[in-house]
Amino acid sequence: MKAIRVNQYGDADVLQSADIAAPEPQPGEARVQIEASGVNYIDTYQRSGLYKVPLPFILGQEAAGVVDAVGADVTEVKPGDRVAYASAMGAYAEYAIVPAWRLVPVPEGVSAQQAAAVMVQGMTAHYLACDTFPLKPGDTALVHAAAGGVGLLLVQIAKARGARVIGTVSTEDKATLARQMGADDVILYTETDFESVVKQLTENKGVDVVYDSVGKTTFDKSLNCLRPRGYIVLYGASSGPVPPLDPQVLNAKGSLFLTRPMLAHYTANRAELLLRANALFDWMRAGKLSVRIDRTFPLAQAAEAHRALQSRATKGKILLIP
Repeated sequence: MKAIRVNQYGDADVLQSADIAAPEPQPGEARVQIEASGVNYIDTYQRSGLYKVPLPFILGQEAAGVVDAVGADVTEVKPGDRVAYASAMGAYAEYAIVPAWRLVPVPEGVSAQQAAAVMVQGMTAHYLACDTFPLKPGDTALVHAAAGGVGLLLVQIAKARGARVIGTVSTEDKATLARQMGADDVILYTETDFESVVKQLTENKGVDVVYDSVGKTTFDKSLNCLRPRGYIVLYGASSGPVPPLDPQVLNAKGSLFLTRPMLAHYTANRAELLLRANALFDWMRAGKLSVRIDRTFPLAQAAEAHRALQSRATKGKILLIP
């Protein structure tokens, strides 16, 4: 089978196409013939070595396709089932081995590409808005990268939960897209100081929560945008990791809360996994959640897909097609 393997850490050029034997499922595992694989920022962190994964490895944590074979003691799925998954390495390939409990049935009315597009980013948006800081009517949320893959979904879910949403974006095109998805106010951080605008928009009260996937370049100002006892939810670092923080800063700025969540801890068992995935699928089928696929690339062009993602020019999801 064809797969994209990382033999050494580095930039996008280290992504190499390889011909390897298709793996065989062991007890509790299933083999999935992949129809679409999602490209996520965590993939770039692992490729670069910011997040260490033992070398060599096949990149990718998210895909959708059809169950091709199952190992012993598998009861969750059977060959021929349409499935999607997240948080299992090896998705940049024609076939992947996945723990069977992590496979989510894909219902009629949801395509493989749509399913692959929401496994990581959609479930991330779901836990951020529904659990990490459970938004309710009257809350105000600041969403950085509001026109990115997670951002577009997070804006929609936040609005569905009754929150006011202030988004930050880099271009007017992205601002238009964020507004189309429901953002109440959109700030072009490339032209305006977002901290000053947020304070104006909230009459200096601050927002209840900041959802920050950007990291280094937004973190300090994000703290200044919060109301006393507000939450900063740092779930990514597209501009680089946040430097070490003295906890006294949280005290000085209003007894703030800081959390650094990750998807695996919010899909730790099958019941929780299915709850999040099925909520997304239900909203998609009902027309209540729009999933924007920005671009698709052939599997062999994974390096180009990474460059596109890191250019910050994308507006939605990037997929690889085997």
